[in-house]
Amino acid sequence: MDDDGTTDDASRAEYELLERLRAEHVGEVPDAVAADAELLARFRALRDQFQHLQMLYRFGIAEVSTKIDILRQEFESVYDYSPIEHVRTRLKSPESLVSKALRQGTALDVPAIRAEIRDIAGIRITCSFVSDVYWIAEMLSTQADLRFLTTKDYIARPKPNGYRSLHLIVEVPVFLSRVVEHVPVELQIRTIAMDFWASMEHKLHYKYRTEIPDHIAAEIDDAARVAADLDARMGRLRDEVRPLPRHGPDDAPPGVPPRATAPTPPG
Repeated sequence: MDDDGTTDDASRAEYELLERLRAEHVGEVPDAVAADAELLARFRALRDQFQHLQMLYRFGIAEVSTKIDILRQEFESVYDYSPIEHVRTRLKSPESLVSKALRQGTALDVPAIRAEIRDIAGIRITCSFVSDVYWIAEMLSTQADLRFLTTKDYIARPKPNGYRSLHLIVEVPVFLSRVVEHVPVELQIRTIAMDFWASMEHKLHYKYRTEIPDHIAAEIDDAARVAADLDARMGRLRDEVRPLPRHGPDDAPPGVPPRATAPTPPG
């Protein structure tokens, strides 16, 4: 078994998928051997479709990542400040995709999965300041070929456990040889303090699996408050050094966000 549990995850996903297919086709093929052969053929076909889907979403990540990298390079070259500190990407494996589809009852076909699972492709952007989070989202929202589908502002309205981040689903065109595919990509934009807290909280949940002990849960809650306070303090210090514009975006010196509101998706 691999240290990260990849082999176990893949085996479990394959078993769950075969069991789902078997349950959906009970009695359709009276010959047990023929039934198993048909299930195996369907399993392999679905696996190939998921691998193709994964390739498509990898292209979506590449398209959006290029846009983010252009913004970062522009600020690093032209100005003395860049709002983008770190960028990480994540693509669900076929096994993870199958497991999520099974958990939430999504039909095991590509159209249903594309319609119902929107976090197949993900990009996480880490910033220094809360205002930078909204600034980056605003800059991306002005790009004509990016369509904003959903906005979930967990900074303005944190989750009950203290989690804070700005979540966006954007749709980007991917130009293939014969067709243009519109691929949704999830963006998580957060500060360094938010990212550190989320990473710690995730590791604790992974360690305890079920219920976190009360004293550790209390520490997590307190750490969330400390992280939020740190963001507020750092923002105030930054404002002392770089005053915010008084009249609008044109008054902003390089490196100062012109506004601090999350873009609203159309509709």
